[in-house]
Amino acid sequence: MFIELTDHLRCPADHDESFLVLIPDEMAGRHVVRGTLGCPVCQREYRIEQQVVELGEASVPVSAAAAAPDPGAAALLTLLGLEGPGGYLALVGDVAHHAAEISDLLPGIHLVLVNPPEGTALIPGASLLRATRLPLKRRSLRGAVLGWPWARDAAWTEAGVGAVLPGLRLVGTGALPTTAGFELLGSADGWWVGRNR
Repeated sequence: MFIELTDHLRCPADHDESFLVLIPDEMAGRHVVRGTLGCPVCQREYRIEQQVVELGEASVPVSAAAAAPDPGAAALLTLLGLEGPGGYLALVGDVAHHAAEISDLLPGIHLVLVNPPEGTALIPGASLLRATRLPLKRRSLRGAVLGWPWARDAAWTEAGVGAVLPGLRLVGTGALPTTAGFELLGSADGWWVGRNR
């Protein structure tokens, strides 16, 4: 896990948003190889092992239907409208398999891979998290892509909208978010794009 990502993480437990405290056990440059994240509100502790942040066992949403056709990394970046380096982009679920290509197309942005498909390799410039809910603070991302099956869960889309900076975009598949502050910009072929107002 990229050490500076700590400032953008929140405890996934069901309480008001809270920061997490990092105690690293082993570092490799700016990445935490092993360590512990602790929540000062609920006292929960979360392990980091082999650079992977374990924030709870994620179970597939019950309402998850089949995935929409994959538009590809270039199309997802076009929908996001991102240019230039800096900041964080979350790739949630099956879309995390585009991490290497997105990193090549948009160098200098840090990718946060949340609940990626089994066997997803950790690439330079990315952090890998497993979580029961989107563990990112409000207004902490330059953009997010919610893939299958997490975009089919209203709690994940609501958290995704909140985690994106105002005026920036969230892309997802499945039902449209009904979250206050979400402005739909367009939808086609099972995918939608909107922004946080």
